[in-house]
Order: sequence, then structure tokens, then C-alpha cells
Amino acid sequence: MSMGEKEEAVAQTASSPVGRSGGAAAWFRGIPIYLMILPGFLFFVIFKYIPMGGLVIAFQEYDPFLGFQGSPWVGLDNFHRLFSDPDFGMLLRNTLFLSGLNLFLFFPAPILLAVLLNEVSRSWFRKSVQTIIYMPHFLSWVIVVNITVVLFATQDGGINNLLDSLGYHRIEFLTDSHYFRALYVFQNIWKESGWSAIIFLAALAGVNPMLYEAAVIDGASRWRQVWHVTLPALKSTIVILFILRLGQVLDLGFEHVLLIQNPVNLNVADVFDTYVYRNGVLQGNFSYSTTVGVFKSAIGLVLIILANRLAKAFGQEGVY
Repeated sequence: MSMGEKEEAVAQTASSPVGRSGGAAAWFRGIPIYLMILPGFLFFVIFKYIPMGGLVIAFQEYDPFLGFQGSPWVGLDNFHRLFSDPDFGMLLRNTLFLSGLNLFLFFPAPILLAVLLNEVSRSWFRKSVQTIIYMPHFLSWVIVVNITVVLFATQDGGINNLLDSLGYHRIEFLTDSHYFRALYVFQNIWKESGWSAIIFLAALAGVNPMLYEAAVIDGASRWRQVWHVTLPALKSTIVILFILRLGQVLDLGFEHVLLIQNPVNLNVADVFDTYVYRNGVLQGNFSYSTTVGVFKSAIGLVLIILANRLAKAFGQEGVY
């Protein structure tokens, strides 16, 4: 049978009742999978894609009583107001500095944690540790910050009481701006490292045990096994998550920063999220709030595209 005859036979089979019934049967078999996908699909459509239509108010002087169509168009005036704000440089510097700390201190923490847990041979001990380090993720930032206050308060904090009992001076951890960034990163690491390590542990679960056996036969130490087997198995996952993390470089999380922010440390603690809340939401200036959001999203999109191209240039899969 020639190639043309084969293609014609395949086309006839697909258009025949048997072929159609086979396709319908395959579709019905996939219904459970479609139902599992449906909640996530609806979430992104309802809460991510549909609200994007509201970005138009960044170019308007939005009035809720006039709506999208009745509000006056102001073009790029809101963006000009943002970039000419005297606090813009401070906000950008503070946001980028905290994001950099997250990238270089918080981001590697789950990787290190996953590698260490993967090296634990006793299953019961590993599972116990995993359960303990996952628990902080389910605490709200209100509870985490209150725990921090109890520990680091100047007068009644446990750490300062210990320092005082040892003859040292009390340290103003919560009111001295020099300690704000350290506390911010420490809280992030304590709360989210265990939960973030799950995806890396899942990647390590797919590593062929024969690779470790071969490394042992070749005389590789535990460190060499980690360096030549474990970390290469995590490389693609690390690259993808790092690229996605760059998309949130200007998004630090409003609640966390607001709760540990005070008038004394505002010069290092004020970021775009808290600025929008104070100067946009509380004052009812929704257009200005949306303008800041559009600026943050645009920067994140550019960084994702550049990082993805860079990953492709180095032979990695990338996000897309």
C-alpha cells in the first residue's frame, strides 16, 4: 500500500462511525480528568482573566458611579503621577532589595531543605520532620508576626529578656530599621520553606535509585552523590521556579509587610503594596491603585520573558 493510500485509509477510518464512536468513547473516559481540571480552570478564568478587563481604569479617572464607560479618559496621567512621585525611588529600592533577599536567601532554603531530607535514611524520622516543617505554612501572617513580637519585643520579649539576664543591652529589633529586613526574610524562611520544599522533594522522588548505586560503585562520597546526582535532578525544577519567582519581583505580599511595618522603619519597609493600600485604596483612588498594579505586572512579564530566553540559551526547558 502506498503512502497516499495509507493516508486515505486513516481519513476514512476517522470519518467512519466506528472512528467517531472511538473518539467519543475516549472523550467520555477523560471526563474524570476534565472534572479535576475544571476547578483550577474556573479559578483562573474568573479571578485572573476576567478581571484583566478592569485594567482600563489605569487610563481613566475612574468613578464607581460612572462605571468604565462613563469615567473620563486621562491617558498616561496616572503613570506620570506614579513616576514623578518623590517616594517612587524609595519604593522601588525597598521593593527590589527585599525581593533580592527573597531570591538569594529564601529561594535556596527549600532546595537545601529538600536535599537534606532526601539524605535521611530513616523513613519515620524524615516524615516526622516534614510534618513539623510544613505546619508554619498554615499559620496566618497575623499569628507569625505576633509570635515575632512575643520573642523580640524590647521590654517583654523573650530574646531581650535573655540578653538582659546575661548582662547585655536590650536590642530594639522591632523598632530599629536596621533589623527590619532580617526579620522579614527570617519570617519568610520559617513559615514557607517547609511547604515550598514539597515540589523539590517530589522531583527527587523520581530519581532512579540506580544512579546512586552506580555513584557508590564508582567510589563517590555522599557529597559527590548530592553534587552529581541530586542537584542535576533538581536543575530543571529550580530553573522553572526561579523564572516564575522573577515574575513576582515587585510583589512582596501586602499583609506580611504591613503587619511588621511601623512609622520608625517606614524608610526601609514601605513597598509598592503598602503604598497602594495607603495612597490608593484608603483614599478611594482606584485608578492610581490599578496603575501601580499594571506597572508591577509589566516589569514581572518583561523579567519572565528575558529569564526564559536566557534559560533557553543555556539549554534549559524554560517556562514555555
